[in-house]
Amino acid sequence: MAMEKAELVQRNVIFFDGVCHLCNAFVDAVISRDPRHHYLFAPLQGTTAEELLPPEDRVKLDTVIYFEAGKIYHRSAAVLKVVSGLGGVYKLLALAWIIPGPLRDLAYNYVAKNRYAWFGEREFCRLPTPEEKSYLLP
Repeated sequence: MAMEKAELVQRNVIFFDGVCHLCNAFVDAVISRDPRHHYLFAPLQGTTAEELLPPEDRVKLDTVIYFEAGKIYHRSAAVLKVVSGLGGVYKLLALAWIIPGPLRDLAYNYVAKNRYAWFGEREFCRLPTPEEKSYLLP
């Protein structure tokens, strides 16, 4: 799916570590709960990340980054924005916004620091199924 940068900045893109099993599980979970096709996905190691994200966001692969119409969210804020945007019962997770960001990010950082040890690491970025190809950007 080739998109011009002007079109991309108007989309909702979730950037993830393409070799992290936990990150890929997050992508799978969102895709399966996103029937409106609200989100697109791109690995932090890919060309879409090079186009849309500043260099400092592409070197540290320890966070999911959510890009929403030009605004960038990191860590727990990214996850909360994405999950609460799924609608339905997931909107209840928006209540977590009342927890101060630094406190939320303490838990997020602990999991991020240990994710490879706990969930494993792939040697290459995930390969999409035919159904997922319309969701994924390079």
